[in-house]
Amino acid sequence: MVNIITPALFRKYRTAEAFANADTADLESMIHSSGFFRNKARSIKAASRVIADEHHGKVPDTMEDLVKLSGVARKTANVVLGVAFGKAEGVVVDTHVQRLSRRLDLSRETRPDKIEQDLMRLVPIEKWILLAHLLIHHGRAKCTAQRPKCAECPVEDLCYSEDKTV
Repeated sequence: MVNIITPALFRKYRTAEAFANADTADLESMIHSSGFFRNKARSIKAASRVIADEHHGKVPDTMEDLVKLSGVARKTANVVLGVAFGKAEGVVVDTHVQRLSRRLDLSRETRPDKIEQDLMRLVPIEKWILLAHLLIHHGRAKCTAQRPKCAECPVEDLCYSEDKTV
């Protein structure tokens, strides 16, 4: 949903200052379909204010600065660092990565921070960004939560899931 929403947002609000000064109701209506739109709108405005005022309108490029922004935790910070700056300071752990990490026996943990630590120990740092993208894509396309397409899965033989559909 985020990928669908963001192009219109960035066409309308071209700078951090513009986001910070956006009409809250307008911003909420533009992001409504993403869920939790009121909290997200507040976080977008607050984070944008800090970016505009403290970072000269530029998105910070360190984990330390990113997680200080409203609404930003490690997952989002890892996405920004990896996609925008090519920096691997951790592994993005969203619901897809979380699910596949357990199904592929990469981690037995349930908490994203613990899963991230397991993945960081297993995979070389230069592969962290790619790993997250591959797992997310595979989780969306094949290894879905409700009805995984195990018969079409290229890594089915590595899967330890009890809910296989093969």
